[in-house]
Amino acid sequence: MSLFRDDGVVLRTQKLGEADRIITLLTRGHGRVRAVARGVRRTKSKFGARLEPFSHVDVQFFARGSELVGRGLPLCTQSETIAAYGSGIVTDYARYTAGTAMLETAERFTDHEGEPAVQQYLLLVGGLRTLARGEHAPNLVLDAFLLRSLAVNGYAPSFDACARCGLPGPNRFFSVAAGGAICGDCRVPGSVVPSAEAIALLSALLTGDWPTADACEARHVREGSGLVSAYLHWHLERGLRSLRYVEK
Repeated sequence: MSLFRDDGVVLRTQKLGEADRIITLLTRGHGRVRAVARGVRRTKSKFGARLEPFSHVDVQFFARGSELVGRGLPLCTQSETIAAYGSGIVTDYARYTAGTAMLETAERFTDHEGEPAVQQYLLLVGGLRTLARGEHAPNLVLDAFLLRSLAVNGYAPSFDACARCGLPGPNRFFSVAAGGAICGDCRVPGSVVPSAEAIALLSALLTGDWPTADACEARHVREGSGLVSAYLHWHLERGLRSLRYVEK
């Protein structure tokens, strides 16, 4: 029997029995973890209010073996709030749907429980913080998060040099299957010709150039979101259920 302490973001919750929940978190030190939180659905439970989606928490786990992730689910025995991002997200539909897509993305990219994914964890914390503060349009925050999640997991798209031969850009064609921008010689079936403004927007989101991203016209934002969604779908092999509800 062992105690573990870590900080993490609550990705989702599931009912268990009459008063318990299974909490899925993305933690700093242990990656994705599922744990049982007993009694949190009772009306008088203060513990349960801290373990809601979007919450950044410091959690103590009790595991029956020497490893946190083992045969059975550990117990979540204590929880302290680090940041309640949900309060700035759930009251706004655009922020809520974007945030839900971010949580689902983080869970999909951490499909092996117990494996540390520090970069993905830091991306999620930063993305939720930015979303809750309302510093930028929710769909821009989401697209930036999706692009950076792809990048830290080894799927960074190219928006300048040809993804196949390396020819310096700008290159006018874009192929999801080929890895991003491609030149005329490397063009493959299914390639599209996006606007230069949409490509510039996606490049700005990936690198954190927010002044450029914030100044982009709505039509180019929609075009860029379509490319991000298609690229993510290709590499995850199936789309995100929550993306269909995101306002474009």
